[in-house]
Amino acid sequence: MKPRQLYEARAKVAKAVAHPSRLIILDALADKEMCVCDLTDLVGADQSTVSKHLAVLKNAGIVADRKEGVMIYYRLKVGCLKGFWHCIEGVLKQNLKEQQAIMGSS
Repeated sequence: MKPRQLYEARAKVAKAVAHPSRLIILDALADKEMCVCDLTDLVGADQSTVSKHLAVLKNAGIVADRKEGVMIYYRLKVGCLKGFWHCIEGVLKQNLKEQQAIMGSS
């Protein structure tokens, strides 16, 4: 078994991505670096809310930022999220198949 600290660190990352708005942000950042002003329309929230979501992601080590003048641009720090999304979508598809099988047998 792995040390408890590793499980706690994993939970911190999992909690950081466990919000629909943060998933939208991560999806957008997979394509390019963006500022908060670019993300507000995508997320459908005001700038302070998007900034809070970005702070959670940054604190978890998922995104990084850089300042250019008065603008702050965010980017993904890791490239492994695509595989993670495929895994989650695989779970969703399997769950759907199981639900369909249940519904078909009643």
